[in-house]
Amino acid sequence: MQERASDARLKRWILLDANRWSIVGILTISFFAMLVAFIAASPAPVTILQTESSVNFVFSSLVTGVITAVTLILGINQLVIAQELGPLGKQRNRMQGAMDFRQNVEDVAGLTVSPTEPATFFRALVEASQKQADTVRNAMGDDTTGDVREEIEKYIDDITDNASDVSDQLKGTEFGTFQVLNAALDYDYSRKIHTGRRLQNEYRSSLSEEVLNEFDDLLDILRFLGPAREHFKTFYFQWELINLSHAILYTAVPALITAFTMILFFDPRFVSGTVLGMNTTLLVVCATVTIGTIPFIVLLAYILRIATVAKRTLAVGPFTLRESGESEDIHWEE
Repeated sequence: MQERASDARLKRWILLDANRWSIVGILTISFFAMLVAFIAASPAPVTILQTESSVNFVFSSLVTGVITAVTLILGINQLVIAQELGPLGKQRNRMQGAMDFRQNVEDVAGLTVSPTEPATFFRALVEASQKQADTVRNAMGDDTTGDVREEIEKYIDDITDNASDVSDQLKGTEFGTFQVLNAALDYDYSRKIHTGRRLQNEYRSSLSEEVLNEFDDLLDILRFLGPAREHFKTFYFQWELINLSHAILYTAVPALITAFTMILFFDPRFVSGTVLGMNTTLLVVCATVTIGTIPFIVLLAYILRIATVAKRTLAVGPFTLRESGESEDIHWEE
């Protein structure tokens, strides 16, 4: 995915790869540092902070914001839970749909029983596409030569190399971590479907019936990767939203306690002196404001990754919604 995307490595690390609590820590420290720098550079920061009305106003607003955030998270939880509730008929249809899909995957991938773990299930599909690509290569034999063989060999090498990398990434991963979905995003099945269909149609007259049939089997396997990835992406979003709810609730309690303490007990007149040349009152207020904003920072850190994944996977099938840097030709029937 890094090779296909134009994003800088640091941007991709922040949006996708980094542990969300690491991003929370970085954003919290950055917020505190910028807040101290901004107030220290203002004309009269200490004078403003020495008025109780200013402190009360700030933390009263934080209390309202934190309570609103908790209410929002409860609403999100209700949406996630609502998807799992339903009458017996609906649950039976969900079960039947899942079993039918697994049976279809077993048929096209040559599996006796498909794995139950999402990472292993997706790895089985990826490795099946790799094996079928090698089968297409072997089916060509010595009869297919020239540009036809060169293009198909290049296509097969792309599938096998990509599948090998993704399979290695999926080994040992557990669902609930981003590594599973991250590896799934690295397998560009939609471009492979498009390229495979183009090669199959363009060189149909130059390929034997056996090669064309093996090509059909390869495309069938690739077509299952889209629904499988979207299914696991749905599970991941639900999992991540539940983790977000926990994180917001865990951080909301200390944020509220800090805000109420500052409103009820803080008196700027009793805070004096300096720390590292900075006014103590300024540092105390900035630190407590930062603690009060941690629930919003947690929300930002989680939503950044969820929104990024959603944007990169909007289309199911051979559609490219990002800038590829290449112009695509239109292939007309002759």
